[in-house]
Amino acid sequence: MKKVSLTIATMGLAAFLGACSIDSPGSDDANNSNGTGEGEENGEFTVGLSISTLNNPFFVTLEDGAIEKAEELGIQIETVDAQDDSSKQVNDVEDLIQRGVDLILINPTDSSAVAAAVQSANNAGIPVITVDRAAEGGDVVTHIASDNIAGGEMAGDYLLELVGEGAQVAELEGIPGASAARERGEGFHNIAEESLDVVTSQPANFDRAEGLTVMENILQSNPDIVGVFAHNDEMALGALEAISAAGRDDIVVVGFDATDDAVASVETGGLAGTIAQQPIRIGEEAVQAAYSVLNEEAIDEFIPVELELIRQ
Repeated sequence: MKKVSLTIATMGLAAFLGACSIDSPGSDDANNSNGTGEGEENGEFTVGLSISTLNNPFFVTLEDGAIEKAEELGIQIETVDAQDDSSKQVNDVEDLIQRGVDLILINPTDSSAVAAAVQSANNAGIPVITVDRAAEGGDVVTHIASDNIAGGEMAGDYLLELVGEGAQVAELEGIPGASAARERGEGFHNIAEESLDVVTSQPANFDRAEGLTVMENILQSNPDIVGVFAHNDEMALGALEAISAAGRDDIVVVGFDATDDAVASVETGGLAGTIAQQPIRIGEEAVQAAYSVLNEEAIDEFIPVELELIRQ
């Protein structure tokens, strides 16, 4: 919280001021961290940003968007990286609470496990906004994300267009328990269950190296597949490496997120396509929503960020 500066206009006020009580930096009021923005006399707030992992270009870009918008609005951002560890994320949020941030933006590693962190913030009177992935417990002011179900359907439609009715395809799933993984899978299966033959669905945890390894195993056990949908671009790019190494250039791969590497791959004929989720916009919208909440403005319970298909 900011210290309040008092300018003494005339020496004649000294006696009056001497009778007044002015809080010291260590007093309870000066360290108020109830999340309502009290004590933010000049309108500047501190917002905590708990990211699932900064080892993924998508979330690095999301953080960039958040920081850029925060600078524009005069908000201080404090980022903590959960490193895809649910326990660490809970501890990170507890740390942000102890630092006395005014609001916490959470991009959950696991939608169920993060509920404990959300509840801790609720108990401390600190508003919470979820970003990209939802929380399955606690009170959240709003959720900022793309419509992952619609994105999964978009990917399913495009894969169907590429490989044809009844073709054998594989699915690389994200982190089990992450809302984005469930929703993208749900959308994909809304299309695939009646139009494609999904011979295998295996988790690769949104990770490129795991995507490569899982795809190598899939190719050995399912030699007739002609298409792959991956829940994010990192897994899609890993799968593409395995497919290229196996000399199976007939297999098309569709990803999700439209990271720089993925878009470049589409442009050079690697990935067949990717669903553009606009992470920089998600970061910007999250901070804008935080600003609105801290200024006691009404906002919607869900703020969607539109999707786009990037195709060859």
